[in-house]
Amino acid sequence: MHQVKNLKSKIGDGVFVFLCVLISAACLLPLVHLAAKSLSGTDYLIRHQVWLWPKGLNFDAYSTVLKDPKYIRSFFWTAFLTIVCTLLSLFMTTLCAYPMIFSNLRGRKVFNIIITITMFFNAGTIPNYLLIKSLGLLDNPLVLIVPSCLSIFNMIIMRSFFYSIPDSLRESAELDGATYFQILWKIYVPLSAPVMATLALFYAVGRWNGYSDALMYMKDTKYYPLQLLLYNIINNINSVEVATQEGFSSPGLSTSLKAAIVMFSTIPILCIYPWLQKYFISGVTVGAVKE
Repeated sequence: MHQVKNLKSKIGDGVFVFLCVLISAACLLPLVHLAAKSLSGTDYLIRHQVWLWPKGLNFDAYSTVLKDPKYIRSFFWTAFLTIVCTLLSLFMTTLCAYPMIFSNLRGRKVFNIIITITMFFNAGTIPNYLLIKSLGLLDNPLVLIVPSCLSIFNMIIMRSFFYSIPDSLRESAELDGATYFQILWKIYVPLSAPVMATLALFYAVGRWNGYSDALMYMKDTKYYPLQLLLYNIINNINSVEVATQEGFSSPGLSTSLKAAIVMFSTIPILCIYPWLQKYFISGVTVGAVKE
């Protein structure tokens, strides 16, 4: 009987490993395919002969991207936006979640209900546009930072993590004369590294990949984030005018450029994952039942 259980366990582990490898391959192969296209010669791209390995190796597409000032400017602007928005969002999320753990906060239930309602219902695109316009944020770089500086879902995750911290730590600090902000800064924030890292990843990826707000509210191309620039290029690069502007005159070069730009905008955010991976599992399981 014991041997049968071990056999079943090994079969289950093998199936699980196989599924993990299959899912990982499904996520990785499109990226490998794009990388191969970005490094391949135009003749092979026109004949659709490139799959997972570059053919006719060349770096013309990357050279074009790196020499064009609008790509570099958009890249650094997007990196700046990502850093600022992530720090501001973590700050706002912490300030919103921290008071909600105090049972003696007046109107806490009402605040929780109002906050939760905003997570499921919103006014819509047109009222949001009119609000942004009335605030004077149209075509203003702040429109890419301020409106999205707080996610209610992420705030609830952080609040749940704060609940898991023993009240005795806060009460002992209060007896020692610590203020609410001192308790937050010296007790809650140091103990919240897993959830902070997880939410930082969520905010950073969301801002790095965001383009819809810039598409609706920004007219000045100088403040276009990288993803909006990529969106416009992919939509228009096959036209003769854009292909000429970019220095390309063949479909193969256009395809190579699109693949290079996608890789150029994807690799930096992928590099963040290894640094935050050790915090990610503990962060996303916040609120789970613990023995």
